[in-house]
Amino acid sequence: MASVADKEKARSDPPLKFEVVARYKRARASTLTLPRVACCTPMFMPVGTQGTVKGLTSKQLEELECQIVLGNTYHLELRPGSPLLAEMGGLHEFMNFKRGILTDSGGFQMVSLLHLADITEEGVNFQSPVDGEKMLLTPEHSIQIQNRIGADIIMALDDVVSSVEVDEERFKEATYRTIRWIDRCISAHSRPHEQSLFAIVQGGLDADLRKICLDGLKERGDDLPGFAIGGLAGGEGKDGFWRVVAQCTAGLPEDKPRYVMGIGYPLDIVVCSALGADMYDCVYPTRTARFGTALVPEGVLKLKTNSMVKDFRPIDPECDCMVCKTYTRAYLHHLVTKEGSAALLVTYHNIRYMMRLGQDIRTSIIEGYFPKFVNDFLRRQFPKGDVPQWVRDALEVAEVPLEM
Repeated sequence: MASVADKEKARSDPPLKFEVVARYKRARASTLTLPRVACCTPMFMPVGTQGTVKGLTSKQLEELECQIVLGNTYHLELRPGSPLLAEMGGLHEFMNFKRGILTDSGGFQMVSLLHLADITEEGVNFQSPVDGEKMLLTPEHSIQIQNRIGADIIMALDDVVSSVEVDEERFKEATYRTIRWIDRCISAHSRPHEQSLFAIVQGGLDADLRKICLDGLKERGDDLPGFAIGGLAGGEGKDGFWRVVAQCTAGLPEDKPRYVMGIGYPLDIVVCSALGADMYDCVYPTRTARFGTALVPEGVLKLKTNSMVKDFRPIDPECDCMVCKTYTRAYLHHLVTKEGSAALLVTYHNIRYMMRLGQDIRTSIIEGYFPKFVNDFLRRQFPKGDVPQWVRDALEVAEVPLEM
């Protein structure tokens, strides 16, 4: 538990500094400075559940200009265990990654491992999918694990409900519990001068519950260097999704980073950035790569299809990554149908695509042509002009004029 002196030191010399450097309406380009890296937002963060982004080395992540990668608190505690990570000097040293690391709280496993979890006011009792052992993950335990792991940004344990849950009372229960648990997380945080604790806004798709959670968390703002928007990307309709993001970004503090959890589709990132979000994470770019699907400005390129057999172009002629400079679609098609190395190459490209996307959004905001960037992006994704209505509605709220 942090002493009063530790908390005062964290406030006077915080381990996270945040500055908005340019805006277009709600969209913003910012600098987020952590102990090891100064990050430029909007920013996508690859997911490295157990201390590795599948298919990539730590050196490759740095080559690709990844600023922050994610680790999963629950899975890292199962193996190799946070005591070992602490003994090794933390996850940075363990995986030899010299930039930023963010750890989730373990809360998402309430959804992904619901059949193995029992949720009470004390915490979440998990049965390990590895060996059947029980783990009680309380707010205090989650923070203790993350303190040992040593990530630059750590997440508060929240009560997470699937966005497609139909029980309204369950959302209400989770909203108020998330607010109660944040106090326990703050009290348990023993390294506030080294690690930055983010709170997570819950409330499902209910605007009233989201406001209750927003207001409750903002009351604790002195102890919270950043905020996340949780409980989305779970199968809810896009209309509900963007409205929650719009409400939360409008209600969160202007001087702190806003992180939309679980978002990885390029279209979603462009829309959320227009609405004022800064940070994103998702397994989508790496998972889809393992199925032979590459991300391109037009959407996706399915390398397994027969149309790739004699296609001697790179995945993306505009991409500056090693894969696009070296290999053709035909070669990757050949590998994708026979060799595991294809997944590694497509993963490399997909992560570079996501890094470039964040950089391009940022540049367009700083240089004053964000609406043109958005329109050009949409023209390539929807060449027939059939932009989904939810995108049109979201961009209208964001005050980004469409020319389609």
